[in-house]
Amino acid sequence: MATFLSKLGRLAFRRRGVMVLLWLLIFGGVGFAASSAPAPPADTFSMPGTESQEAFDLLTEKFPDASADGASARVVVRAPEGKKITDPEQKAEVGKLVGELGTSSPQVVSAADPYRTPEVSISKDGTTAYTVVTYKVSAMEVSDKAHDAQEAAIKKAEKTGLTVEAGGDAVKIDQAMGGTGEQIGILISAVVLVLTFGSMLAAGMPLLTALIGVGVGISGITALASTFDLSATTSTLAMMIGLAVGIDYALFIVSRFRAERIEGRTPEEAAGRAVGTAGSAVVFAGLTVIVALAGLAVVNVPMLTKMGLAAAGTVAVAVLVAITLIPALLGFAPVKVMARKTRLQYAIKPLSEKKQGVAAKRAARLAKKGGQDRPNLGSRWARYVLRHPVAVLLVGVVGLGAIAVPAASLELGLPGEGSMSTKTTQRKAYDMLSESFGPGFNGPLMVTVQADDAEAAGNKVGDALRDADGVVSVSPAGANKANDTAIVNVIPKTGPTEKKTEELVRELRGAAGELERTTASTILVTGQTAMFIDFSKTLDDALLPYLGLVVGLAFLLLMVVFRSILVPLKAALGFLLSVTAALGAVVAVFQWGWLADVLGIEQTGPIMSTMPIFMIGIVFGLAMDYEVFLVSRMRESYAHGARPADAVVDGFRHGGRVVAAAAVIMMSVFSGFIVEDNDFIKMIGFALAIAVLFDAFVVRMAIVPALFALLGKTAWWLPKWLDRILPRVDVEGEKLDAAATSAPRAPRRESTLVG
Repeated sequence: MATFLSKLGRLAFRRRGVMVLLWLLIFGGVGFAASSAPAPPADTFSMPGTESQEAFDLLTEKFPDASADGASARVVVRAPEGKKITDPEQKAEVGKLVGELGTSSPQVVSAADPYRTPEVSISKDGTTAYTVVTYKVSAMEVSDKAHDAQEAAIKKAEKTGLTVEAGGDAVKIDQAMGGTGEQIGILISAVVLVLTFGSMLAAGMPLLTALIGVGVGISGITALASTFDLSATTSTLAMMIGLAVGIDYALFIVSRFRAERIEGRTPEEAAGRAVGTAGSAVVFAGLTVIVALAGLAVVNVPMLTKMGLAAAGTVAVAVLVAITLIPALLGFAPVKVMARKTRLQYAIKPLSEKKQGVAAKRAARLAKKGGQDRPNLGSRWARYVLRHPVAVLLVGVVGLGAIAVPAASLELGLPGEGSMSTKTTQRKAYDMLSESFGPGFNGPLMVTVQADDAEAAGNKVGDALRDADGVVSVSPAGANKANDTAIVNVIPKTGPTEKKTEELVRELRGAAGELERTTASTILVTGQTAMFIDFSKTLDDALLPYLGLVVGLAFLLLMVVFRSILVPLKAALGFLLSVTAALGAVVAVFQWGWLADVLGIEQTGPIMSTMPIFMIGIVFGLAMDYEVFLVSRMRESYAHGARPADAVVDGFRHGGRVVAAAAVIMMSVFSGFIVEDNDFIKMIGFALAIAVLFDAFVVRMAIVPALFALLGKTAWWLPKWLDRILPRVDVEGEKLDAAATSAPRAPRRESTLVG
């Protein structure tokens, strides 16, 4: 592996113009394909094998008109204080609003008149009413003109003294991302890169190549969207993790190139060795991430499967960019990519005779030390951990264990309008309906009844359900034209995300068996809350198999890379510890409300169901990046004869600063999401930032070296029979050294060091 990648790196360095042109052609070609591809399909959500999905499929078949994918908006109107919505003056204004909404756009089918069904659309206190505006097209296809016309009609009505708010999928959602917080995160990333490399050119290279990789990946997803039924949201995960690993991979290779230059290698030699060693680590780190993302298929939710595979493809592009485009770009600036101070110290630029002499003496001293530089912060920290391994290990494990305790109380749910910011019109409409019609009005349950005489059977079922605890009202059964399927709507007393509503769903499903026997029918319970329950259960059931698959395959890959059993074992256990601690912190903040005021969290509640799965996929990728890069340098030193303790110090001397920089960059980017208005965006940003903090700085920087100190040579133990079976990939570059000794290295002179 190292030999092949080294040759690839040298080739990219020598043919840098061709390589850059090739990537520009790929970028332009994929971009053109994306721009000319049909629009991506609308978001669809399905959960095969669940009762909710079975009911939705039945409704699509039996009620094709009602099951059309047209968007809708529920516009809520409240009369001025002291007045009723049924007063003639208010009724006239509401009528005008309904008329304007119904004719606001060619995409609108109709706007329901609330005064035709007052028992349903007007609150009992007579202060609030609502109208449903139905559209011909899906939510993704509602035009900006239609949104603007809707907002204009609402603002016009508000001028008359009415309070008007709107919810539903046809209402425009504020997508204002990339705000101040994210800009600050990107700025911090740039500052960290400059401080790490001491060179603007070296700092810009990881950002540039990461953006190119993400651009190719996202454009590819867009180009294939209509072919593979990929919605616009499929690329969300790909963008987040593609940018993250793209920066990391570039950081690793550029930093290794600089280290090889300092050791006295020519630019081409340094590029080849950087891709051969750090590039090997990048390839295997990328493989572990691809395994984690492709493993989302075990969840059996098509949306997550597509997102995982799309993100895996983007990571593969990031790996290819790192091992081909990075050495090509280094070929254009082999000197300027070094920090100015380093160029002066190591004669990596034309120097006067006097300075050449000083540089030569320094080079001799370095050679006498085995090419090692003076101790830096990373090596000093490693020596401290080696002196106090038990204390560091206990503090790290006990600390993360304590933070992980709240994870035992994890409750999962899905976001809705009730979880949006109180500043949004969707949330205001949701709260108005809850206040005037009851909390359960925002999350009605739908019961489907299949029978020979569905209407009669449905009414019998409705009569039985009406007596259940937690039910406010039950609608009469509505049958289809064939009268073989009926729908009964049930309004709970509690809101869609409340525990009592979840218990009611389980109670209704439990009672369905007896009702099916007495009414000779087939009964299914669905609706928003039922769907939440089924989705959460699907994810709960898949979480352990997913973890087992991801960690198991990663264990095998790392065992091949490090030729050890204990090293990949501790890598996997450390990842589980950091993820569990991050989940505990999320529960404490977003479910229990700790520090809610500090972070501006307006409402606590269940944790978004998809968040643990996404967090595992993204953090696993970053964790394996840090593990592979840090420990591969230790393995390299150990393979070249260093004592275990010296190998740990050497790994931190060369890799500690880069891993720390990569982690700070990711924390900065993820922390930018915390300042967003939406609590669930805050949650994702907080979870990812805190998980990277725990994994990089506690697990990889503290627990890992402490375990190496305690295990000594045992850490690298591998049974002989297993050593014979496992393929040798030579990540540490032993074959590169053998090749280097057979061919004499160019002397450390000005001519060999100037690119």
